[in-house]
Amino acid sequence: MDHKILFFIESQWPLLLGAVALIIMIFKGPLTRRAAGIHEVDPATAVQLINHEDAVIIDVREQKEWSQGHLPGARHIPLGDLPKYMQDLEKHRGHHIICQCASGMRSSRAAASLKKAGFDKIYSLRGGIGAWRSAGLPVEK
Repeated sequence: MDHKILFFIESQWPLLLGAVALIIMIFKGPLTRRAAGIHEVDPATAVQLINHEDAVIIDVREQKEWSQGHLPGARHIPLGDLPKYMQDLEKHRGHHIICQCASGMRSSRAAASLKKAGFDKIYSLRGGIGAWRSAGLPVEK
């Protein structure tokens, strides 16, 4: 190997290690969701599920985020409160459930929790409410 490359690696190893860790984190999320059986849906598919399958929307964002606008008909259950609402969600066990947050990260965790609890028609809205708004779909306050 070239002496300059070796010198760069030796002198910049913390930076290189951080870059490798970042790459792993970026790719780990989608792989973990797929391994857990969590399906992501885009806004158009979510609309289809809502309109034709009577899907239930669960917004797992915090109150301040919810107050700034949410999907019409969504139910607000912050991610941290989800365990307290599991019993109440039992009545929706046979329905399609779409978890939604700001970007798709928290909703994926909520979907994984519901999947682990035995719900089987669980989805995470890819891109969250940002993708929903970008698609020109309505929000309510």
